[in-house]
Amino acid sequence: MAAQNATDAHVVTEPDGVRDREIGAEQQHLDRVYRRLEEKIHEAEFLMDDAAKRGQVGTPGALAERDAQVFRAGVHLNRLNSEFEDFLFGRIDLLLGKDGKKGPDGAYTSVEPADDAVRDDRAEIAETLHIGRIGVLDADYAPLVIDWRAPAAAPFYRSTPVAPGRVVRRRVIRSKGRKVLGVEDDLLRPELTATLGGAELAVVGDGALMAALGQARSHTMRDIVASIQAEQDMVIRAPAASVTEVEGGPGTGKTAVALHRAAYLLYQDRRRYAGGILVVSPTPLLVAYTEGVLPSLGEEGQVAIRAVGNLVDGAEADTYDEPAVSRIKGSSRMLKVLRKAVRGALDSPSAAPSPGGSASSADDGQLSLDGLGTAAPADTPDRLRVVAFGGRVELGADDLRRIRQTVLGGTAPVNLLRPRARRLILDALWSKSGAAKRYSDPELLAEARQGFDEDISTEDYFLDFLAAWWPELTPRGVLAAMADERRLSRWARRVLNPREVRLLARSLKRLDEHGRGPLSVHDVALLDELETLLGVPFRPKQPREADPLAHLTGLEELMPERSETRRERAERLALERTDYAHVIVDEAQDLTPMQWRMVGRRGRTATWTIVGDPAQSSWSDPDEAGAARDEALGTRPRRRFELTVNYRNPAEIAELAAKVLALAMPGMRSPAAVRSTGVVPRFAVAGGDLAASVRDEALHLLADVDGTVGVVVPMGRRAEARRWLAGLGDRVVVLGSLEAKGLEYDATIVVTPAEIADESPAGLRVLYVALTRATQRLTVLSGERDDPDTEGVPDLLRD
Repeated sequence: MAAQNATDAHVVTEPDGVRDREIGAEQQHLDRVYRRLEEKIHEAEFLMDDAAKRGQVGTPGALAERDAQVFRAGVHLNRLNSEFEDFLFGRIDLLLGKDGKKGPDGAYTSVEPADDAVRDDRAEIAETLHIGRIGVLDADYAPLVIDWRAPAAAPFYRSTPVAPGRVVRRRVIRSKGRKVLGVEDDLLRPELTATLGGAELAVVGDGALMAALGQARSHTMRDIVASIQAEQDMVIRAPAASVTEVEGGPGTGKTAVALHRAAYLLYQDRRRYAGGILVVSPTPLLVAYTEGVLPSLGEEGQVAIRAVGNLVDGAEADTYDEPAVSRIKGSSRMLKVLRKAVRGALDSPSAAPSPGGSASSADDGQLSLDGLGTAAPADTPDRLRVVAFGGRVELGADDLRRIRQTVLGGTAPVNLLRPRARRLILDALWSKSGAAKRYSDPELLAEARQGFDEDISTEDYFLDFLAAWWPELTPRGVLAAMADERRLSRWARRVLNPREVRLLARSLKRLDEHGRGPLSVHDVALLDELETLLGVPFRPKQPREADPLAHLTGLEELMPERSETRRERAERLALERTDYAHVIVDEAQDLTPMQWRMVGRRGRTATWTIVGDPAQSSWSDPDEAGAARDEALGTRPRRRFELTVNYRNPAEIAELAAKVLALAMPGMRSPAAVRSTGVVPRFAVAGGDLAASVRDEALHLLADVDGTVGVVVPMGRRAEARRWLAGLGDRVVVLGSLEAKGLEYDATIVVTPAEIADESPAGLRVLYVALTRATQRLTVLSGERDDPDTEGVPDLLRD
């Protein structure tokens, strides 16, 4: 598929004025919606006040009527208040329908356009619907907002470019509270010239490019648009009962297609996917983009969007490991190390007990916190003495070691084995006491044993001993214990070499003894594995808080207890959920084997959508990661799709990036760019002051484009690069090479490409990613290591 020249398909990026105007229009509508919501809240408050006055009549009938009205008004008020934030998230602009029938929500019911809705590729928008959490009608009963669950909202989720129905433009509205932050459009009928209120329909975001392509003069360009739409539609509508794998190079729209698929599946079969959809993105920056493309769909808890470094509750990745350390932590070899660590962490360096000490003395195990758990020992006790039947019974170090080996003989989680350890200790004490020989009657024997167990196991000294000898371990505590190089050497014997042990232990020294401190994305995967290996001991359920609406009625016995609302249930399930009905993995080629294990636990019974591009992988061993992915997906059938059209990068940028792809993965085909701008990438050489050179290039691009400028630097230069560019405003974004994945900017500066390529074994693939972020302009700034020629072209990018 050849790229077209600039006269056939020029770059169309909406000016800031158009975007701001469209955001302003949505803000006006949102303001109107909130005014109406406030009116409805005042109505509910009035009803509650009126109901309270009715109770003054004093008759049983009036009291019952008062309670019923207060209850209904209270539920209504509670719902309005709970839905008040981030209320609006979508909009569809529709053609005239086949009939003029309206549904109960005030919207027209026709799915297909009228025969005369389109004339000579021109059409007038006949109806605009805004989609939100609940339906809102104005004072004249016209729809201000359509409830996302209503039939009229279905085209927002179901329509695709191949089967658009009446939908011309679909818009995602990003808002926070009462403020509209941004809008992104999908143009489902790019071949039309549509008008709204006499003015041509504005399109913001990727839809602007599709509009330009669809309205291009040549039939070839229209064929290209049709192929893009067909590719994407096949993915969106693929059967769900399997794994859908989508491959595509930079700019092919993998992420957006996968997310629209999630919305489509959820709306098609909401009951099936009420278990929740998990979207896993590689970086927090991409999470922000993902949240803009896929709104919450009107019900909290239905869609969880997480960065891979934020999948474990209470842990969030906020630092980076060196490439050599990342390769260790991400490797499946770490599973063997962690299995040994969770058992080895039970033992601490032991101090010799004082002669004649008792189990209740400090000599037999002074309790302290060393990061291994809530009550981990400074010195693990090596004996236990109890008084039974008038004499002392003692378990020595050998006895305790045999008991521990017996308990740890299986593969059960360590924290869940403590009850078994307790039982075997009591068995051993009973056996050593010789009490069994004193009873010939089985009933008396059983009664004596029961009393023995109760007496011993309820004593404080026994409980203290058990807490010290078999402490409850925490994932963070075990991870912190691995910072001790000597202990780690024992646990990693024949798994890691001495250099790897040293690198791993040193990287974990940033954690304190309790495991608190900066975590990397790889540490989070280790914590998740440790949580599985340790297990979570049983905890009694906490009593639920009282229902605030229970206080709204005076005669509670006349009213049924208020049931949990759908949103409250969804929010509760979102907090409790560890397994999902559908899992979307974005940029899947970057997941390490240990991260695949972490993600796999959250989709044991799920259907999956996996999108990625092997050519963009930053993991050094794709075969090892592939084996872990296959284990996570199990035997589910798979459907594979490929997206082949690059509509982000101009051909000039795509051709330059293809040179790096040829070095990184010989024989791999890059996606075909659909447009050409005639603007070739710029090459520059940094002078003696790299900081000044980067700043100068950023200023040059800020004057050249209206939008954002991404500055991609080697990971080790992120902090200093932010200082270089301080004061240039929000339009300039500094990115480490591993942070650029999935993002795009109007212009991009790639700084010292040789340094990026040399960062890791996957450095050439990382550089390929960096070179494909720009939609308009690309500047490559070379340093000394790039060996630039007289024109500034670095060695890696020369023919």
